[in-house]
Amino acid sequence: MKTLLILFAAVLILVSCSSGPAPISEPATATAMPETTFDSTLAAQLGADQYGMRKYVMAFLKKGPNRDRTKEQADSLQRAHMDNIIRMAEAGKLVVAGPFFDDGEVRGIYIFAVNSLEEAEALTNTDPAIQAGSLEMELREWYGSAALMQVNEVHKRVQKEGI
Repeated sequence: MKTLLILFAAVLILVSCSSGPAPISEPATATAMPETTFDSTLAAQLGADQYGMRKYVMAFLKKGPNRDRTKEQADSLQRAHMDNIIRMAEAGKLVVAGPFFDDGEVRGIYIFAVNSLEEAEALTNTDPAIQAGSLEMELREWYGSAALMQVNEVHKRVQKEGI
């Protein structure tokens, strides 16, 4: 959990830094933020509330009890796991997914665009890695930017190769 908090803090810091500090030779000045216009159509499309936020369910993918497999079995299960991720993303239910870099107990996260823990649990139960006991899920309701709903479309524009 500490790693996850550090990851979120690092992302927030990176997002808040636009182009780095001003050169030493120039005095630091406040830069005016670009003027934004509220887009009620986009807000409604993304399910945003008055703050531009919405409810999600975050899943922490943890090591399951059944991880003893041959390389071929593990590769096949991973492919099925990835195919399921793609299916859920294309259905608009999975907004973000990804592994952690360490080899800790928490292997990765999902962020589901659903309204209940029960709906997220039903989706996690479609994951072949969950069904095989290779992974387990811990589900938590989460409040985040509705703009996350556009991550998968933007990702397609920056992805050079498929997974």
